[in-house]
Amino acid sequence: MHRGTESPITKSLGAPNKKALARLARSAHVRAMKMTTLIETKSEKPAITSRPASKRGRTELGWLHSYHTFSFGQYFDADQMGFRSLRVINDDIVEPGQGFGTHPHSDAEIFSYVIEGELQHKDSLGNGSVIKAGDLQYISAGSGLRHSEFNPSKKNRVHFLQIWLMPNISGGEPRYAEKTLGTAAKNNALTLLFAGQARDGAVQIRQDAEIYFGRLEKGHSLSTELAPGRHAWLHVIKGKITAGDETLAEGDGAAVSNTTRLNISADENAEFLLFDLA
Repeated sequence: MHRGTESPITKSLGAPNKKALARLARSAHVRAMKMTTLIETKSEKPAITSRPASKRGRTELGWLHSYHTFSFGQYFDADQMGFRSLRVINDDIVEPGQGFGTHPHSDAEIFSYVIEGELQHKDSLGNGSVIKAGDLQYISAGSGLRHSEFNPSKKNRVHFLQIWLMPNISGGEPRYAEKTLGTAAKNNALTLLFAGQARDGAVQIRQDAEIYFGRLEKGHSLSTELAPGRHAWLHVIKGKITAGDETLAEGDGAAVSNTTRLNISADENAEFLLFDLA
């Protein structure tokens, strides 16, 4: 959502902010050619490496307050270029009536999860809707599309996660989908949202990856299996969990490798995303 070449950053509806564009429009897409794997070890022991929320990069523009798990825009860390096919996790807060003006994307799998408030979407495919708290949208940019994202409220902020995966193929027709969690999000379980093959209500994406929404009540736990040679990334939306020996709170992430089973327990009521990655 943040990158582009034709005024993709708009401070208020219809008012381009060129200074903001200059700060954010550094080529994250080019840097994505270097995909840092946080865990690469020949040890047989499970390996979990945390990415504390406090260590993330930050963009502060007055109307936009953003934390970057991986390098993005003007925040660059050669050791934080992504994990496997996962390239971007931006934790964004946008002030009322402001947002990202129309801008292009191609060859990116883009997901938005609204934590609080509402996010208005319009794109060159003719889609236009308002994504509400607890719901998700998916864009497979394919050969290219243009879109905008705004906070339609005049008084409330919108808080959402912006996530990019690199696709496993280049080009193709752009796709758009929305996913309403609502009562479909199970307590003390994982709910499959997106997958490389459509199944169990999941939206099909252009990557060998599965994205789950997890919800755990305090004192409860769950266990999930990873196929041999696969990896996982955890991102905590709210609350506090323990994965292996790592305790993770809101905004924290963790890379998981060298294990076929991941145990997760809740130290507080918690919500999180789990990425199962090739």
